Amino acid sequence: MRELVEVIAKALVDNPDAVQVNELEGERSVILELKVAPEDMGKVIGKQGRIAKAIRTVVKAAAIRENKHVVVEILQ
Repeated sequence: MRELVEVIAKALVDNPDAVQVNELEGERSVILELKVAPEDMGKVIGKQGRIAKAIRTVVKAAAIRENKHVVVEILQ
């Protein structure tokens, strides 16, 4: 999952070297924290959060195949 979020984010931003994805595993779920450069934040979130929602949808679809619950958080 971590690699999937990283590849998607790097394709969207102007500064792919600043993309960081941290994976925190809990009992029932996995939290993926996505950090990008401040100037790329709008590109990852998109208008009205559409890009962020699409990233979360793709990750959830991949997580269902592995019977996991994954949450994607975009941090500043």
